Amino acid sequence: MTQQGRNVMIELSTSILDNGSQEESHMKHSGEFFQKGKLDVLRYVEQGEDGSSTKSLITIQPDKVSIKRTGNVTMNQQFQQGQITENMLKHPYGSMHMETSTQTISYQAPSEHSEGRLIINYTVKLNGQDERSHEIKLTFTEEGAK
Repeated sequence: MTQQGRNVMIELSTSILDNGSQEESHMKHSGEFFQKGKLDVLRYVEQGEDGSSTKSLITIQPDKVSIKRTGNVTMNQQFQQGQITENMLKHPYGSMHMETSTQTISYQAPSEHSEGRLIINYTVKLNGQDERSHEIKLTFTEEGAK
């Protein structure tokens, strides 16, 4: 994409439900937001505790969402409501087969008066193990807005 993106502050919350126990994480990142036709794109870099970095690219289309990560962790996870998608998750300790079953995708594009919001509910099976329920909540606001 040749056009300049808008600088945004991204807040990302994930929760994983695994056999009755819940694991949560919350992160904030500075990033960029682009709109091109019916395609919305968020881009940011995640810094690991070990000093490594992972680039994330989230593309949002009317019928699907893609999260592509490259760096210390590499994956291209696809979300299509009511569909099962597969990909490989690669990290320093090896690779895992990932099967994603998406229940719901809810997206609200940012406007002059409201933040952008993406919520995805899905289950994941890693290497054929028991599935775990996941929820991603991502909000983003233009830096300097409000």
